[in-house]
Amino acid sequence: MATTSSLLLSTLFLHSPPPPPSSSRFSNASFFNPSPRSLSLYPVRSKRCLRILSKLPLDDTDNDDSPLLPRLSAAAVKPFLLLCTSVALSFSLFAASPAVESAAAFVVTTPRKLQTDELATVRLFQENTPSVVYITNLAVRQDAFTLDVLEVPQGSGSGFVWDKQGHIVTNYHVIRGASDLRVTLADQSTYDAKVVGFDQDKDVAVLRIDAPKDKLRPIPVGVSADLLVGQKVFAIGNPFGLDHTLTTGVISGLRREISSAATGRPIQDVIQTDAAINPGNSGGPLLDSSGTLIGINTAIYSPSGASSGVGFSIPVDTVGGIVDQLVRFGKVTRPILGIKFAPDQSVEQLGVSGVLVLDAPPTGPAGKAGLQSTKRDGYGRLILGDIITSVNGTKVTNGSDLYRILDQCKVGDEVTVEVLRGDHKEKISVTLEPKPDET
Repeated sequence: MATTSSLLLSTLFLHSPPPPPSSSRFSNASFFNPSPRSLSLYPVRSKRCLRILSKLPLDDTDNDDSPLLPRLSAAAVKPFLLLCTSVALSFSLFAASPAVESAAAFVVTTPRKLQTDELATVRLFQENTPSVVYITNLAVRQDAFTLDVLEVPQGSGSGFVWDKQGHIVTNYHVIRGASDLRVTLADQSTYDAKVVGFDQDKDVAVLRIDAPKDKLRPIPVGVSADLLVGQKVFAIGNPFGLDHTLTTGVISGLRREISSAATGRPIQDVIQTDAAINPGNSGGPLLDSSGTLIGINTAIYSPSGASSGVGFSIPVDTVGGIVDQLVRFGKVTRPILGIKFAPDQSVEQLGVSGVLVLDAPPTGPAGKAGLQSTKRDGYGRLILGDIITSVNGTKVTNGSDLYRILDQCKVGDEVTVEVLRGDHKEKISVTLEPKPDET
């Protein structure tokens, strides 16, 4: 601050008119063109200033005989006033310098700088957070003492806005067993939700809320057919009930297979990611680097129940077809053979490869076509039913293979089922029928 004061004082003197020639000390060049070091001392040299002022020339036309201070001549008035102003200015700057420095300590002068990839991640989170919702699963409970019926939360999860009509997509296991459901949007407004439909086999459910359209931000839908291992992914959800959490990672694997939490039916072509997915993330979106939906976070592989770096998401190509059917019809029309089959381990113990038919009701497609069930004879001995070894020429070794083939078929298709009956093989034509309605 002293140097700043000296520079200001130096500027004032350099722009002042030249002094009259005199033998006084004003003719000293070091006074009129002072160095920074000498200027820094002027504010405290009050006695020297008085000695200088006492030697200024007198004005002969002035008859004032004031004993306090000689009257200055007209030529010396401007330098005198300039000197006084400079001294006062320097003193005020020195007095204010501690306060200025203390105030400056709380001012952040350098803004935070983010890298390009950080800015992209921040922008992705800000743009997609309004599309992610928080779902509360409420169940009816009766108080043991008062017998009052209460609704208590029994679980929670995530979801996302599908369209402007208020459709919300989530996992089926998030809403399973609920008496009531509530959806909380990003602005913390809460709405009662109704179940439009669900698909237990693929763990997908669609809800609907009556919210203003200006509050609904549908998530951009992408594709999952061209995904590559190693590309970046981002998961947004509400883990452990925390509000809107972002985790990042990469695609660790493709075409994985997991089992539905409700029916145990395998879900094919699942995306594996190392983005942290914890309880409460279920039903939330998995996004690519452009911010488009590529999957629904649905499961984790962990003995402890927390994220272990192995999470699974249902691909959006599978979800899209299911959601369209649920929105239009309220159910998914999926073809079935109409059989119950034995666990794969039981068939392996028999030393054969295929799917053992335990039951083929006569009212179902397989029963109508003549497939035989497993039964016992009059002596209690077990008579094995048909063992399905292929469908439409595609080999079947276990239940997952059978489901994978049926997922590629449509209701009404006629398929050729090859079975092992006793010690010989037979081919039977079966017309696929829709799966019965689920409640």
